[in-house]
Amino acid sequence: MIDNLIYYGGYWTSFWSFTLGWSFRAGGRMNVPTTGPVMLVSNHCSHFDPWLIGLAAPRQLTYLARSTLFKNKFFAKFIRAYGAMPIDRDFGREGLESVFQMLDRQKAVIMFPEGTRSEDGELQPFKPGISLLVKRTDATIVPCAIAGTFAAWPRKQAFPKTSPLFLPDAGRSIAVHFSEPVPAGFYKKMKRDAILADLQERIAEQYSKAEELRRR
Repeated sequence: MIDNLIYYGGYWTSFWSFTLGWSFRAGGRMNVPTTGPVMLVSNHCSHFDPWLIGLAAPRQLTYLARSTLFKNKFFAKFIRAYGAMPIDRDFGREGLESVFQMLDRQKAVIMFPEGTRSEDGELQPFKPGISLLVKRTDATIVPCAIAGTFAAWPRKQAFPKTSPLFLPDAGRSIAVHFSEPVPAGFYKKMKRDAILADLQERIAEQYSKAEELRRR
């Protein structure tokens, strides 16, 4: 009950904050299955990313978070309400097993195959561990991308800068776009390099669509 209050209270507060503060938009939401196991795979530029992809998706998402973020019990309670799972390494054995457990429970999991936030806002090479995940899972896979968060809050900037909806565009508006689902089992017979190349191409395409969707 408390987790639901935290989640939905935070959801609507965040929705209006990002809509008014960053002209937030989302496209392709109908491409995300509302039931069953789903793996969403996205680019990663900012601390905002899991938060905003969660706002854009039509269902609650689960994501991996560094175990150090759970040391404060109050903050841990907050991020657990939003589906965070503690792990030590993103694509180590622990991380892989955590993802499979969530998918077995029919959850939707967001993954960032670059492994960390981009230094320059461009799509970075993917960690090879993502190929194991998509090869072994029977979940539907939805590539997606977020645009504008690097300008709003890059990793070397201490605090985010806004782009208010009712003011002239400051170049920091944000948008998310989801692709059509990749059928379960699509990657099972593909080699690692082919999987990584295909995922990068799909996410790059969604990034272009997210860029087009941003307020100018």
